[in-house]
Amino acid sequence: MLIREAAPKDIPAILTIYNRAVRETTAAWTTREETLDDRLTWFEHCKNEGLPVLVASTQSGDVLGFASFGPFRPREGYRFTAEHTVYVDPLAQRQGVAFALLSQLVEIAAAKDLHLLVGVIDGDNAASIALHEKLGFEVTGRLPQAGTKFGRWLDLVLMTRVLNAGMAAPDK
Repeated sequence: MLIREAAPKDIPAILTIYNRAVRETTAAWTTREETLDDRLTWFEHCKNEGLPVLVASTQSGDVLGFASFGPFRPREGYRFTAEHTVYVDPLAQRQGVAFALLSQLVEIAAAKDLHLLVGVIDGDNAASIALHEKLGFEVTGRLPQAGTKFGRWLDLVLMTRVLNAGMAAPDK
């Protein structure tokens, strides 16, 4: 398995993985599948903003999963905090793909002098919660019944990891 920066040729596979999650899971709290244009716009935005878009792929180039991060909230006080996302093809789950992707995202975020990385997870997603704990994230919040999908209420779990613990807070 290779972890690398995504290329435009990877976007159709990323779209397939994401839309499958929309249709079949509570990882994405939406029922609206994206179009190829939606994903290409997202990819270009990430590239223009200097945000990573990583893929895990086989040696032959098949995309197994993808990951990225972006601003947590739009106000300048949050500029050192990012929210990440990781999606893995169901056929590649439980093979270390998400661990490899998230590990690389943590390294990139720390190198960009971000202070906090946030995961926003469905409260019933025990595998994702365990993955985050394995990588040093802590459960720092739970919002009961914060969302709904598939005819049921969903809890939202916030997991965080401080990346640069000795970093001084800026004056402004």
